[in-house]
Amino acid sequence: MFPEYRDLISKLRVENAHFAKLFEEHNKLDHKIANLEKDPVTSGLDEIDDLKRQKLQLKDEIYEMLIKESEQ
Repeated sequence: MFPEYRDLISKLRVENAHFAKLFEEHNKLDHKIANLEKDPVTSGLDEIDDLKRQKLQLKDEIYEMLIKESEQ
């Protein structure tokens, strides 16, 4: 996610607790979605769509923080 901001992400994960929490939650959702999609029983559930929406919302928030921080 956002390879062009790799260094800034590393910095913010250490220096900004809120950013670190968002980043961790995004990764947890990513793993949860991947596991649900692998299971043929759960692969069509609406829950996956809801999780993807949550993940996208976190990604947008993370991106906004990266843009704001990189402009300083």
